[in-house]
Amino acid sequence: MSPESMTNVLTVLRIVLAVVFVGAGISHFAPGVQRTMAAMIPPRLRSHGWLSPKNLVIFTGLCEIAGGVGLLVEATRVTSGVALAVFLVAVFPANAYAARHKERFGAVAIPFVPRLLGQLVLIGLVLAVSLVG
Repeated sequence: MSPESMTNVLTVLRIVLAVVFVGAGISHFAPGVQRTMAAMIPPRLRSHGWLSPKNLVIFTGLCEIAGGVGLLVEATRVTSGVALAVFLVAVFPANAYAARHKERFGAVAIPFVPRLLGQLVLIGLVLAVSLVG
Protein backbone atom coordinates (compact mmCIF):
# COMPACT_ATOMS: atom_id res chain seq x y z
CA MET A 1 0.00 0.00 0.00
CA SER A 2 1.37 3.39 -0.95
CA PRO A 3 2.00 6.00 1.74
CA GLU A 4 -0.78 8.15 0.27
CA SER A 5 -3.25 5.23 0.41
CA MET A 6 -2.24 4.48 3.99
CA THR A 7 -2.79 8.12 4.94
CA ASN A 8 -6.25 8.01 3.33
CA VAL A 9 -7.18 4.80 5.18
CA LEU A 10 -6.02 6.25 8.51
CA THR A 11 -7.95 9.47 7.85
CA VAL A 12 -11.19 7.59 7.12
CA LEU A 13 -10.65 5.35 10.14
CA ARG A 14 -9.93 8.40 12.33
CA ILE A 15 -13.21 10.00 11.23
CA VAL A 16 -15.15 6.78 11.83
CA LEU A 17 -13.65 6.40 15.32
CA ALA A 18 -14.36 10.05 16.09
CA VAL A 19 -18.01 9.61 15.10
CA VAL A 20 -18.25 6.41 17.18
CA PHE A 21 -16.78 8.05 20.28
CA VAL A 22 -18.85 11.23 19.96
CA GLY A 23 -22.00 9.17 19.39
CA ALA A 24 -21.23 6.90 22.33
CA GLY A 25 -20.51 9.94 24.50
CA ILE A 26 -23.80 11.58 23.58
CA SER A 27 -25.64 8.36 24.44
CA HIS A 28 -24.43 8.75 28.05
CA PHE A 29 -26.99 11.54 28.43
CA ALA A 30 -30.02 9.43 27.49
CA PRO A 31 -31.78 8.50 30.77
CA GLY A 32 -32.16 4.77 30.02
CA VAL A 33 -28.58 4.38 28.85
CA GLN A 34 -27.38 6.41 31.81
CA ARG A 35 -29.18 4.11 34.28
CA THR A 36 -27.76 1.00 32.63
CA MET A 37 -24.22 2.37 32.54
CA ALA A 38 -24.43 3.53 36.16
CA ALA A 39 -25.53 0.01 37.16
CA MET A 40 -22.51 -1.44 35.30
CA ILE A 41 -20.06 0.27 37.65
CA PRO A 42 -18.79 -2.45 39.99
CA PRO A 43 -20.02 -2.05 43.58
CA ARG A 44 -16.48 -1.62 44.94
CA LEU A 45 -16.02 1.42 42.67
CA ARG A 46 -19.31 3.12 43.54
CA SER A 47 -19.33 6.21 45.68
CA HIS A 48 -21.51 9.19 46.54
CA GLY A 49 -21.32 12.88 45.73
CA TRP A 50 -19.04 13.88 42.88
CA LEU A 51 -18.05 10.27 42.23
CA SER A 52 -21.58 8.87 42.14
CA PRO A 53 -22.30 6.38 39.34
CA LYS A 54 -24.50 8.91 37.50
CA ASN A 55 -21.78 11.56 37.64
CA LEU A 56 -19.18 9.04 36.45
CA VAL A 57 -21.40 8.18 33.48
CA ILE A 58 -21.76 11.87 32.62
CA PHE A 59 -18.00 12.38 33.01
CA THR A 60 -17.15 9.39 30.81
CA GLY A 61 -19.62 10.66 28.20
CA LEU A 62 -17.86 14.02 28.16
CA CYS A 63 -14.50 12.22 27.89
CA GLU A 64 -15.69 10.28 24.86
CA ILE A 65 -17.05 13.39 23.17
CA ALA A 66 -13.86 15.36 23.84
CA GLY A 67 -11.66 12.46 22.74
CA GLY A 68 -13.62 11.91 19.54
CA VAL A 69 -13.50 15.58 18.61
CA GLY A 70 -9.84 15.71 19.60
CA LEU A 71 -9.00 12.96 17.11
CA LEU A 72 -10.14 15.30 14.33
CA VAL A 73 -7.99 18.25 15.40
CA GLU A 74 -4.38 17.86 14.36
CA ALA A 75 -3.03 19.79 17.36
CA THR A 76 -4.82 17.48 19.83
CA ARG A 77 -4.80 14.21 17.90
CA VAL A 78 -1.96 12.48 19.78
CA THR A 79 -3.11 13.63 23.22
CA SER A 80 -6.68 12.60 22.44
CA GLY A 81 -5.62 9.20 21.15
CA VAL A 82 -3.53 8.44 24.22
CA ALA A 83 -6.28 9.76 26.51
CA LEU A 84 -8.87 7.55 24.75
CA ALA A 85 -6.60 4.52 25.12
CA VAL A 86 -6.29 5.23 28.87
CA PHE A 87 -10.06 5.82 28.99
CA LEU A 88 -10.75 2.43 27.39
CA VAL A 89 -8.60 0.75 30.03
CA ALA A 90 -10.31 2.73 32.82
CA VAL A 91 -13.85 1.77 31.79
CA PHE A 92 -13.05 -1.90 31.25
CA PRO A 93 -13.95 -2.92 34.84
CA ALA A 94 -17.54 -1.82 34.16
CA ASN A 95 -17.63 -3.93 31.00
CA ALA A 96 -16.17 -6.90 32.86
CA TYR A 97 -18.77 -6.49 35.63
CA ALA A 98 -21.57 -6.47 33.06
CA ALA A 99 -20.10 -9.56 31.38
CA ARG A 100 -20.28 -11.42 34.70
CA HIS A 101 -23.94 -10.41 35.17
CA LYS A 102 -25.58 -11.26 31.84
CA GLU A 103 -28.92 -11.93 33.55
CA ARG A 104 -28.98 -8.30 34.66
CA PHE A 105 -27.54 -6.54 31.60
CA GLY A 106 -28.69 -8.72 28.70
CA ALA A 107 -27.25 -7.72 25.32
CA VAL A 108 -24.96 -5.12 26.91
CA ALA A 109 -23.17 -7.95 28.70
CA ILE A 110 -20.78 -8.97 25.93
CA PRO A 111 -18.87 -12.06 27.13
CA PHE A 112 -15.56 -11.24 28.80
CA VAL A 113 -13.04 -12.59 26.27
CA PRO A 114 -14.66 -11.08 23.14
CA ARG A 115 -15.09 -7.79 25.02
CA LEU A 116 -11.44 -7.80 26.09
CA LEU A 117 -10.26 -8.58 22.56
CA GLY A 118 -12.53 -5.88 21.14
CA GLN A 119 -11.25 -3.38 23.67
CA LEU A 120 -7.64 -4.22 22.78
CA VAL A 121 -8.38 -3.82 19.06
CA LEU A 122 -10.09 -0.49 19.73
CA ILE A 123 -7.11 0.70 21.78
CA GLY A 124 -4.79 -0.30 18.95
CA LEU A 125 -6.91 1.50 16.36
CA VAL A 126 -7.15 4.67 18.43
CA LEU A 127 -3.40 4.72 18.93
CA ALA A 128 -2.75 3.95 15.26
CA VAL A 129 -4.93 6.79 13.95
CA SER A 130 -3.55 9.26 16.47
CA LEU A 131 0.15 8.39 16.38
CA VAL A 132 0.58 7.51 12.70
CA GLY A 133 -0.18 9.96 9.93
